[in-house]
Amino acid sequence: MKHLSRTMSSLGFFLLLVFGWAHSQTTNNTRRVFKCGGTLDGDSGFIASEDFPSYYKPNSKCTWYITVPEGNVVSLSFRIFDLEADTLCRYDFLEVYNGHSNMVQKLGRFCGTFRPGTLISTSNTMMLQMESDSGTGGRGFLAHFTGTKTDLNEEQTCGGKLTKPQGTITTPNWPEKNYPLGITCSWLITVEPDKLIEVKFDKFDVERDTYCRFDYVAFYNGGEIDTLRQIGKYCGDKVPEPIVTNSNILLVQFVSDQSETSDGFIASYSSVPRGYSAQPGSRVHSLPPAPTRKPVTAKTTEAPATTTTTSKPRRRPPPNHNQPTRPLDRRPESGRPDPARPGLNPLCPDACKREGSIKSNFCSSDFVITGTVTMLSVASQGRLLATVSIIKAYKDGGLTITQAGETMTVKLVLMCKTCPVLRRGQNFILMGQVDEDGRGLLPPGSFTALYKEQHHKILTSLNKQPC
Repeated sequence: MKHLSRTMSSLGFFLLLVFGWAHSQTTNNTRRVFKCGGTLDGDSGFIASEDFPSYYKPNSKCTWYITVPEGNVVSLSFRIFDLEADTLCRYDFLEVYNGHSNMVQKLGRFCGTFRPGTLISTSNTMMLQMESDSGTGGRGFLAHFTGTKTDLNEEQTCGGKLTKPQGTITTPNWPEKNYPLGITCSWLITVEPDKLIEVKFDKFDVERDTYCRFDYVAFYNGGEIDTLRQIGKYCGDKVPEPIVTNSNILLVQFVSDQSETSDGFIASYSSVPRGYSAQPGSRVHSLPPAPTRKPVTAKTTEAPATTTTTSKPRRRPPPNHNQPTRPLDRRPESGRPDPARPGLNPLCPDACKREGSIKSNFCSSDFVITGTVTMLSVASQGRLLATVSIIKAYKDGGLTITQAGETMTVKLVLMCKTCPVLRRGQNFILMGQVDEDGRGLLPPGSFTALYKEQHHKILTSLNKQPC
């Protein structure tokens, strides 16, 4: 009864807030009408779902483009949020992008009644895209955007564009209380062209997980979210070693999921000269060649002949291969490759063995597909790139799949080129993780097996069972 009382009380407060706001917008018997999508230009303004505060329409897709004056970034804060709840946000959801395209960095995918934290872009543009299905709906969302000066070293709370030679980044609410649930903060740090960037952590406490799947902070060299450009990915309560980039641009991304929070972190960055000698134990990252533009994304869930967009489960991002505590890495505690194994990828185990069963991996993997390996090519940092022609996709997890005619293919990154073992021209069951850019990852221990027709019945049955 106590829980019911609290729920009713919260609901009453929410309705009071909604209709109180609606009343405040009423002047001369008129009320502002919010439409499905649109273009919003200016220093600041309100943005809301169609017909807010009334229930939003089913089977709709609305896109809003926000542009603030040059020299500013977009700060988006939510006042009210009420969409159909689902742990994976598969039915009704709002996506926010760091620019005017769904091909750029996604700042978050949100649903339910939990109000997202403030989101800050790294440019003067932002895009919101809301989709609803034919089922249960809610009252939608109300948010306020404003243009904020790009140099946010002292004022910013969740992301932004930093251009000073030195500065500080912290998780939201630091140090007064824990960081919020369900946020994505991105800081784009740019220093002088002839300098590099060093980042040092003073305090660090982020939800612990062996593979940093839930809450984490990740660093990308060159300012792009790309697995091959990732310097490191960290969680837990051990303070990471200092890192040094190999360019004058660094993207820092902090992600928290919907379940548990911790104190967070405070870190300082500074520009350093090229040729800078990092402290012992520091992580230094070489910048690989710029990747080619990825193809237009097509997603698949059940049959590869039909493409549809689904959400990536946020609880299962790619495993963390920068955690020095992972036994499979076989690295000393400093996180650097073992000198006794020169020239080898430190991610590669001594023996290549898959972990778990077909059933346990089905639930823990972002994607599950069957397909023919058509090409294997060597990638940077001792990795392998596999091109797979899909036979069937049972789970896609947001995997980027390319369709050419009736053929659907996917490119998967093997974090160790010798494990798991794939052979060109053979059919496989492939289970792995998906990074934030839609790239499929096969770390050592991923479940792979030669595919036979009888496996289809097993996989179809697993696909119908709840995980």
